[in-house]
Amino acid sequence: MLRALIAALLSAPLALAPAAAQDWPARNISVIVPLGAGSASDILARVVMEQVGRQVGQAAVVENRPGAGGTIGANMVAKAAPDGHTILVYGALASAAALHEKLPYDSVNDLIPVASLGQQILVIISSPGKGYKTLADLIAAAKAKPGALNYSSAGVGSASHIGAERLRVSVGFEAQHIPFKGAAEAVTDVIAERSDFSVQLPVTTLPLLKDGKLVALAVSAQKRSAMFPDVPTTIEAGLPPSSVYPFYSGVYLPAKTPQPIVDKLAAEIAKALRADEVKARLAQLGVEPMPMSLPEFAQFTKDDIAANIELVKAAKIPTQ
Repeated sequence: MLRALIAALLSAPLALAPAAAQDWPARNISVIVPLGAGSASDILARVVMEQVGRQVGQAAVVENRPGAGGTIGANMVAKAAPDGHTILVYGALASAAALHEKLPYDSVNDLIPVASLGQQILVIISSPGKGYKTLADLIAAAKAKPGALNYSSAGVGSASHIGAERLRVSVGFEAQHIPFKGAAEAVTDVIAERSDFSVQLPVTTLPLLKDGKLVALAVSAQKRSAMFPDVPTTIEAGLPPSSVYPFYSGVYLPAKTPQPIVDKLAAEIAKALRADEVKARLAQLGVEPMPMSLPEFAQFTKDDIAANIELVKAAKIPTQ
């Protein structure tokens, strides 16, 4: 009798795991975006995760929890119950890990990387009035007067900040950083010619580029974008591969979430990314597919965190 009871207790976790996946989700899914409404992660979360919600028969409710460079929202998910009902969608996990000496959570061990929602190119922009026709023109001007040029960003740790630093460090020129609270203000500063350049997402810059208020010098990407077919990549412009910033938004779950739930969420995200409506919307946003298995995305996340830590050291960016 005692042996039978012990055997039953030992097998209970194994029996519960498939049931947990089968019952998931049992209620609405909270999708935490630790950045403001309209940010890249926010838009991707709404496009993809709302489709996931329709597939699994429960609403995926996006909640914006900005603050402290995204670390407040990320910490909420890291400390949430590991039952698959609280999900993080974040595009700056690696940069936050690099820029903060001490976080309330462990970026590697407290969160499970589930899937990438896609990679977005960044476009290096300037005002036509500055006279830069190519990226080489900008770099030559920066090297001719070290430290004289400046660039605007959507804030410390943002894609525009890290993207510009990747560009700057890969070439070896100096430029002053002017951080703003958002991309709109950073782009406005370039149009006003107070900032010499900026590195921004297409969603922020495309209409202004079409109107001639901005000029695209290059795209930070491995290959040319269908949105900017005539604009060379930084690599085509003669820069090393390290000039490319692989900006992406990832989906994460709290550590100790049962593997069957992790697997099911990953499968549902993959299915959502194949939906025609989702594919069309992401294409409009300049999002390129970034398919990876769970182990591949976990390794990619670790490597990206390490790369950002090295960048922060090389660029001498002050940590917080």
